[in-house]
Amino acid sequence: MGNRVAREDFEWAYTDQPHADRRKEILAKYPEIKSLMGPDPRLKWIVCTMVAVQFLAFYLVKDLPWKWVMFWTYVFGSCLNHSMTLAIHEISHNTAFGNNRARWNRWFAIFANLPIGLPYSASFKRYHLDHHRYLGGDGVDVDIPTDFEGWFFCTRLRKLFWIMFQPLFYAIRPLCINPKPISQLELINVAIQLAFNALLYWAWGAKPLVYMMMGSMLGMGLHPISGHFIAEHYMFLKGHETYSYYGSLNLLTFNVGYHNEHHDFPSIPGRRLPMVKEIAAEYYRGLPCYMSWVKVLYDFIMDDELSPYSRVKRRLTGDVKQE
Repeated sequence: MGNRVAREDFEWAYTDQPHADRRKEILAKYPEIKSLMGPDPRLKWIVCTMVAVQFLAFYLVKDLPWKWVMFWTYVFGSCLNHSMTLAIHEISHNTAFGNNRARWNRWFAIFANLPIGLPYSASFKRYHLDHHRYLGGDGVDVDIPTDFEGWFFCTRLRKLFWIMFQPLFYAIRPLCINPKPISQLELINVAIQLAFNALLYWAWGAKPLVYMMMGSMLGMGLHPISGHFIAEHYMFLKGHETYSYYGSLNLLTFNVGYHNEHHDFPSIPGRRLPMVKEIAAEYYRGLPCYMSWVKVLYDFIMDDELSPYSRVKRRLTGDVKQE
């Protein structure tokens, strides 16, 4: 289905990522943006509410027929679980309790991880910081697909398959690109999550467990919200490696769509990123952006010029610090 994508390699860049220089320019011109940095006091209460809602959903689906379990898994559970992964993204930047209480953020992320079913919050933190420090870094930034992904997923049908199974590729990719020693916190994350999954099955049976696990898989696969995976850094226009999205789904995703703004100021909580765009409007007005993640997914699959190779990549020099 579809022709093979002509691209046979990544777009190699020999300049630094643009975000550090733009951050310096914006702060020099608008120093008041520093006041937006720091924790978001609402975040912890929003996350606790989301966890409680999902716990209630676990109870409600336990007696439903299987067809309705799967219906609500995709319609509701997948949205909430994908939103929770983006809450963990927020917490990874210490926006729940601030930099002075970094440990609190780590434990809170493990709590937020519970209704997702897959223990990943501790590992995500370690790899995501590399993504910000070394955007596109060869062998470091695990957000960049592997050469196999770029080579194999090169037709429309294969790209569709690749998007459907995004969670699997995101889980395996770090082991192929940049494996790190397992930390104590990661082991704790796994132990707590497995214990919670077992308790859920013991208390309410298989249906809540399927609802939880399948909700995470479906929500991060072929789903409107998962358009952000493609929209953020895939090179739809040559010369641009980060793109923002300003559509309504930002309401469910902690404004992760404000992605240029986020990479420029990763310590600013998502709730305040629209204020960055408003204050420094001239820096963002001319950048390419999206209004629909669904269209991003459609265009990525159907455009024979786009593939997992459509990413900017850099060769890093010197030692790279491993967290």
